Amino acid sequence: MEDWGHVDLKLDEFMKKNNISRSSLSRNAQIHYNQLLKYCRNDMQKVDLNILARICKTINCEIGEIIQYTPPDDN
Repeated sequence: MEDWGHVDLKLDEFMKKNNISRSSLSRNAQIHYNQLLKYCRNDMQKVDLNILARICKTINCEIGEIIQYTPPDDN
């Protein structure tokens, strides 16, 4: 199977750096807390772009600040 690299959501890291609580983000972005936890833990199978838009607007960030692509190791 070919390695395509991987995409990681670095939301929790951004939130800690900017003193944003999970509960306030959940409330202000109107996202269920348990769903937000999956995004914070980078533990989701599919990403909802609408939710990402709400997160970015609520915490005033660019998408690249919370998402990172790591290319495959081509060795």
